[in-house]
Formats: sequence, structure tokens, C-alpha cells
Amino acid sequence: MDISIVIVNWNTRALLLDCLASVYAMAGDLRFEVFVVDNASSDGSVAAVQAQYPQVTIIQNEKNLGFAAANNKALRIMQGKYALLLNTDTVLTEGAIAKLFAYLENHGEAGMACGQLLNADGSKQNSIANFPGLLGLLCNETVLRLLWPRRFPSKRQEYRAPIEVESCIGACLMVRKAAMDTVGLLDERYFFFMEETDWALAMHRGGWKSIFVPDAHIYHLQGQSAGHNVRARIMFYRARYLYLRKWFPHLWPFHGLLLVTRLLINVLLNGLGLIMTLGLHGGIRGRLALYLQLLSWHVRGCP
Repeated sequence: MDISIVIVNWNTRALLLDCLASVYAMAGDLRFEVFVVDNASSDGSVAAVQAQYPQVTIIQNEKNLGFAAANNKALRIMQGKYALLLNTDTVLTEGAIAKLFAYLENHGEAGMACGQLLNADGSKQNSIANFPGLLGLLCNETVLRLLWPRRFPSKRQEYRAPIEVESCIGACLMVRKAAMDTVGLLDERYFFFMEETDWALAMHRGGWKSIFVPDAHIYHLQGQSAGHNVRARIMFYRARYLYLRKWFPHLWPFHGLLLVTRLLINVLLNGLGLIMTLGLHGGIRGRLALYLQLLSWHVRGCP
């Protein structure tokens, strides 16, 4: 078996079916198996997959276990040399899987590889992530990417060949089974967000490389499998703090203080903006409400 494809689903039936259609259309001659791990969906996702793709192995969870724990259920029983983790809101293009597979086959030092994520209109999304650090907290990431493009690679640059990166965005991620065997599976303390960054850092410290393959293209309907509400933002903060406590135990309180300080600044700036626009700007009102809820969550001890 070349590749074990793992798709975690939670109430995204239509997206899941489109993702599976692209898998079977674009896998080519590769030998592969497909797992759909369903996190207790209530929208008929499982029945739809069983009806349209009976060859798929379905793992049904009794509750929503989150991204890491759900993926691990399939990763523990996979038969492939590589695992391909896909979000339900991804659609593969021709050659995408083959290009990631070929790179890993020819570069034994690479533990994971990702391709170029695209918006529905074909424009590029950021597909690369840096390990969170003080510089990223003190400065806007967009500014860092402009000032130090080698240190902070991004969609603003054109790459003609694969490059080594710190971490990959996990919407479409191919991972070597041998690397998993040495560093372990995804950390199940993460529910959603930061799992792939944590995994990439574990692999980096274990001697494995993370690679961006720019000519492997994947459409990503960004955020439709995650959401943008306050609950999702709280999950992100919770994951960020877990990451910092795990990898930087002596520095994480300072990192946390910086994150809270940024929140306070955002509250003040948006409050000022709301006053200057006489409360008429809906976007500012929405941002201020979000930042105030996040600040309240911190004041209450991050429950």
C-alpha cells in the first residue's frame, strides 16, 4: 500500500463527498486506502459515504474527539507507507498526490510534505507555517514575511522547486509512516488547531524535515470545516497555550502575557475606531465584540 488517506469529518457532508470525489479522480495509479473518521455527525455524512463510496473504511466516533484523536484512530491501523491527511474542505487537482508522494519517495530525510493551497478562484493561500515564537508575537506576520522572506516564506513568493519549511498547514499533509514511528502520532491534547505545528516541531527535533512542494495544487475552501466564531478562536488560544507550555515551559508565561497584551491593544484600537465612526461601522463592532469575549475568557482563567 502506497498511501493511506485519512479524512476527519464533522457535519460537512457535501464537502466530504466532493473531497472523496477528487481523491478517486486524482489518485492515479497509486495504491491507496481511504479512511473517513466521523466525529459523531448528525447530517447524514456516514450514510452518504456508505452509499456512494462503499470501499471507504469508516470509523464512527460516538462524540466529537477533535482533529488529532480522530486522525490517530486511522493512523494506528493504516497500511500505507505514507498517510495523507485531508480536510473535508479540500479538493485535489491532477498530480497533487503523485507529486507529494514522489518527493517523499526520493528524499528519505523528509518526514512530511505539503502542497500549494488555493482559494476557489485559484488564488494562493498561505500553505506554510513558522513555529510560534516571540518575534511572531511582537510583530505582524505579514510584516515579517515582507521583511525576511527567506526566514518567513509565504504565498507572496514564487517557488520553482520544493523548499524546506518549519511547518506545513495541515489541510493537505502527507506524512511518512517511518517518521510517525519515531516521533509518535498527533498529540491528542489538541482538539483543533496547532496539531500539525506541534507534529512538525517534534519531527524537526527528531531529525526529519518538512517540505513545501509548490507545484502540488490543492483547492481549500478555507475555514468551512472549522468556523470563525468565538468558540473557534478560544480553541486556537487554548491550543497555542498548550503548545507553548509543552515546548517552552520556562518561557510560556511571558508568551501568554504578550498574547493577552495584544488582545488588550486590539480592544482599545477597535473601541477607538467605534467611537470615531459613531458606532456605525459593523465590521468594527463585530471585531470589538469578539476581542471582548476573548478577553473575558482570559480574565475568567481560560476555562
